[in-house]
Amino acid sequence: MTPLATHPRHILLLKTKSTPHDGYDEFFSAAHTKPTFIPVLSHNFHTQNLSSIKHLFENGSLAPGRDRQYGGLIFTSQRAVEAFGETLSGVEESYLISSSRNLPLYTVGPATARSLTTLRDRYLPHATIHGAETGNGENLAQFMLEHYNALFFQQEGQQAQKKPLLFLVGETRRDIIPKTLMGASVNPERRIGVEEVVVYETGVVEGFEGDFERVLQDCYNDIEDGMIWVVVFSPTGCDAMVRVLRQKEARIAGENGKGARKLFVATIGPTTRDHLVKEYGFEPDVCAAKPSPEGVGAGIEEFMRSLELR
Repeated sequence: MTPLATHPRHILLLKTKSTPHDGYDEFFSAAHTKPTFIPVLSHNFHTQNLSSIKHLFENGSLAPGRDRQYGGLIFTSQRAVEAFGETLSGVEESYLISSSRNLPLYTVGPATARSLTTLRDRYLPHATIHGAETGNGENLAQFMLEHYNALFFQQEGQQAQKKPLLFLVGETRRDIIPKTLMGASVNPERRIGVEEVVVYETGVVEGFEGDFERVLQDCYNDIEDGMIWVVVFSPTGCDAMVRVLRQKEARIAGENGKGARKLFVATIGPTTRDHLVKEYGFEPDVCAAKPSPEGVGAGIEEFMRSLELR
């Protein structure tokens, strides 16, 4: 995204800043608009389940061979990657190196892939990462049906024993991947077993509504010209966000009349957009075509260019 004549003065990202790198921070900072992160979701790691994953590395259950319990791992969120990283940091290096051999790591979206790559490079040097460009769970599942099955098809045409995949998930998740990989519509020989383990639990950050309202007011106090963009990443917390935005709009209309509009909303994808429309009758200005920093940036840029042409 390049700076525009009518460029965003503020971009408020309703998410926790990812570590060690956040693709949205890097992308928007490079576009000369430093984003502000406002955490909506609180994530608590599930220590008991993470201990069981640690044990898989330590007892050889992920090492190559007949006794390998899982043939690969699946990640669809950066929080799952972070929880996994907490686990790996406590495992002896020799176990990690041996377990990483012939171990595919499947992920969806470039941001999660970047975080996973950092962990792979540090802890699992022989593991491979796949699926970063699939974009969503359904596409990732179709990719795995082809890729993972191919890994177990030997040259003589006989299929080796296919191990299930371990899916690291949050407490709240969609079931599209297990349903697709193990569904009745899939040829039995191509079905892939999936075992889910909850590695983190999610709730709304206490005080989010007040934090969002204060940051939004600071943004209004800071600008005369320019735009404020709010980027929404999840249906969780949308009720508080919509309440604050509507109160702000009503207050501005009461004080200044309608005036020039300054506040705009973008969503990471259609699930969050549809939730806003269905539950609150709130139509966002932009829905990213791809759930990535580039996708959000492109949507915002296209919208702003359309305003300039009016």
